[in-house]
Amino acid sequence: MAQAQTHQAGTEAHGGAHDVGFPPFATETFPGQLLWLTITFVILYTLLSKVVLPRLTGIIENRRSLIANDLDEAAALKTQAEEAGAAYEKALAEARGRAQALAQETRAKLSAETDAKRKTLEADLAKRLADAETAIAATKAKAMSNVRGIAADTASSIVEKLTGKAPAPAAIEAALDNAKA
Repeated sequence: MAQAQTHQAGTEAHGGAHDVGFPPFATETFPGQLLWLTITFVILYTLLSKVVLPRLTGIIENRRSLIANDLDEAAALKTQAEEAGAAYEKALAEARGRAQALAQETRAKLSAETDAKRKTLEADLAKRLADAETAIAATKAKAMSNVRGIAADTASSIVEKLTGKAPAPAAIEAALDNAKA
């Protein structure tokens, strides 16, 4: 018997004789397990629905409102950027217009100055030309008056060489008048 008790104690220690199996599958404990499952489920459901889900909903709504605010701010900044771009384009167009007007004004001013200088130079040139023509006419008249004297002297010398006798100055003058006419 001692040996049987030892063998029985050895098997009990190793789970041999009273081997019940996996405890949740023990049919004797089903009603208690179902009770605790129900209590745990109700507590977890209550905890999730009253504490966790409202916090998650708040966080989600907060993020949603932040995203909406960020999108609104981005749209406002985009509008401001477009307005700034339009203002820049307008300022650039105005600057180009002013630059073109200034260039046209400068061109007109330089053209007027050039025309004034040209007219002054033309007037000075015309005056010099008139003075030169007057000087040429005076020199020509003086030369022509000397030509008559030279022609009279030359004619007198020629006649004197040809005839041997000097002609009368009145005859030479009359001959020059006939040749001129």
